[in-house]
Amino acid sequence: MIKIFFVDAFTEELFKGNPAAVCILEHWPSDDKLQSIAFENNLSETAFININEKTLQIRWFTPTLEVELCGHATLATARILFDEYLQNETDISFQSKSGKLLARKENEMIFLDFPIDDIQVCKETTILEKCFGKKPNEVFKGRDDILLI
Repeated sequence: MIKIFFVDAFTEELFKGNPAAVCILEHWPSDDKLQSIAFENNLSETAFININEKTLQIRWFTPTLEVELCGHATLATARILFDEYLQNETDISFQSKSGKLLARKENEMIFLDFPIDDIQVCKETTILEKCFGKKPNEVFKGRDDILLI
């Protein structure tokens, strides 16, 4: 059986914030099944966690693919774990494809600690200039993202 929670992150109001599904697993199904569940949920991300693991591995799927990091779905997962499964805990450590992620509960607030991205300055911007029709002042590239100033 898979328990699924629907959580609105970053809000205290119903139907506000950033929605995510949190699936509590007792064992890991196939990746195809995880993808099918995320497709069925049809949210930007569905988080999966096996509650029986000593080291809590967390994975996130969009309706079409697995992603390496998702902040709001991690926050949603931490909320469910603190409220439903780990009521006496104040810290949760997750293992993910992006590395170790930490969630800490202080009163009713949850704080997340994620790996730092290694940001590099990009000197070659020709393709970006063609895409946007303007030369950016500065360009920075992280592991997955590009920031144009």
